[in-house]
Amino acid sequence: MGETGHTPESTVLDMGLDMGGRRFGAVNWLGLFTLCQREVQRFLAVWTQTLLAPLVTAGLFLLIFSIAIGPRRGDVMGVPFTHFIAPGILMMTVIQNAFANASSSIMISKVQGNIVDTLMPPLSPLELVIGYLAGGVARGVVVAIVIATCLVLFLGIGIAHPVWMLVFVILGAAFLAGLGIIAGIVAQKFDQMAAITNFIVTPLAFLSGTFYSVQALPPVLREITHINPMFYLIDGVRYGMVGVSDSSPWLGLAVSIVSVLAVGFIGWTMFRRGTRLKA
Repeated sequence: MGETGHTPESTVLDMGLDMGGRRFGAVNWLGLFTLCQREVQRFLAVWTQTLLAPLVTAGLFLLIFSIAIGPRRGDVMGVPFTHFIAPGILMMTVIQNAFANASSSIMISKVQGNIVDTLMPPLSPLELVIGYLAGGVARGVVVAIVIATCLVLFLGIGIAHPVWMLVFVILGAAFLAGLGIIAGIVAQKFDQMAAITNFIVTPLAFLSGTFYSVQALPPVLREITHINPMFYLIDGVRYGMVGVSDSSPWLGLAVSIVSVLAVGFIGWTMFRRGTRLKA
């Protein structure tokens, strides 16, 4: 101890490590559950913004495209145009909401200065990543269920492969929540976050076969589209809902899993190093 009688912070941390670190075992289940619960309650508390607003936006997209293009557009890949774009709009909405859930949670905590309340509890970097991913996945899945229910009831769209659809919705929400974690850590101001959303996330979502089949693109653009992981997510949901796709769902599954693991690893590394989180 120093002359003041207080143990320096570094010494306290060293003592904690010397005494065996955390006393919660391999996983701090209580802390992880609490973080997951907090992230879920964040969007449920403002459900009119996080659940109702996406439903209205998806409905407007579908209505506008149906009125403007639907009557003059024939079938696409053997299904009506409205049925073809419906899965793309659903997945695009899931993508945007999963990204917003994770990124806004971290960004607001940083701006308000209370990110320390998340970093100080005995949660490992992996547990932090899983907690934020859980919130994004939960919000994405709930949004998908709400929109899919409306599509089935009002458009009469059946679910051709429900398991495939659910898997791609979960993977898509996890992938974008992972990107949200990275963006939330990297961005220092809200305008930086807006730039990431407007110039990276939104273009990738729109230019991934949401409103068209990539078979209609020139060869060069088609190859570029196949590099975009969001293409496989939207294509996979389309296969799960209407039974048609531009690529093999198995290839899409593999690409999606690798993408989720990649962003999860980057997020884990950032939390572990304290990138832009520690003063």
